[in-house]
Amino acid sequence: MLNRLFDYSNLIKFEHSVFALPFALSGAFLVKESGFPEAKIIFLIILAMIGARSFAMSVNRIIDANIDLKNPRTKNREIPEGKIKKSHAIIFSVISFLVFIYAALNLPRICLLLLPIAALWFLIYPFTKRLTPLSHLWLGVALGASVLAGWLASGGSISSPTPYVLGLAVMFWTAGFDIIYACQDYNFDKENKLHSIPAKFGIKNALLISRIFHMFTITLLTLLGKIIAASFIYWTGILFVLAMLFYEQSLVKENDLSKVNLAFFTVNGWVSVGFFVFIVLEKLLPW
Repeated sequence: MLNRLFDYSNLIKFEHSVFALPFALSGAFLVKESGFPEAKIIFLIILAMIGARSFAMSVNRIIDANIDLKNPRTKNREIPEGKIKKSHAIIFSVISFLVFIYAALNLPRICLLLLPIAALWFLIYPFTKRLTPLSHLWLGVALGASVLAGWLASGGSISSPTPYVLGLAVMFWTAGFDIIYACQDYNFDKENKLHSIPAKFGIKNALLISRIFHMFTITLLTLLGKIIAASFIYWTGILFVLAMLFYEQSLVKENDLSKVNLAFFTVNGWVSVGFFVFIVLEKLLPW
């Protein structure tokens, strides 16, 4: 039983929830009129994120199963290796989608109204790599939208610039680290006519684009600080994020991709969790 749970956790890379979830919660905590979100709202946001992400990741794995089987880096994933049948993965994705719907039903009505757009975005994502090198930005929008989701779930106004500025920051942050991750598949993508920024422009230029995207992230986070009239706590958080992104970029070089996993998972985990902690402190401490 535990082995099966472990297989499904690996299927959706559950540990990668650390990327989007803290930003969804940041969106919720930034709704100043409501103070701290109620415990029920926080629970429903977490439940919605688990359902949405599990649905998106399982669909991605199902659609990409044949590609994953051919790629030496991914051939041992759960579906290509036969640990999880494709039919079982489909059932899992349906259950995950129902969890997503249940959470949305118990949140403000706008969350339910926007759910079909999110679901369609998730369904299209696996095909973007077959069509355009802008797939990294498509993924970025998916994660960036988690900010708006958390904001609306906590009662924020859809017309406020706050969630969109932070959402754009998350979009460029995500696209930047996804480009780094895609450098590992440069040769495979070229050989199999798959589209990515590394395959299109080469690893050296791709890493430059990744750095530019992360500069956009810091610029947008700075703009957000101005919008919310942030205290020095928030600005300390931005310095932390800047340091982490600088470190991430320093880990990966055109001729040395050995530290991609450290740059991709560990450092970005610190970015998302660290930013959320500073947002909580910004609201908690009376400065």
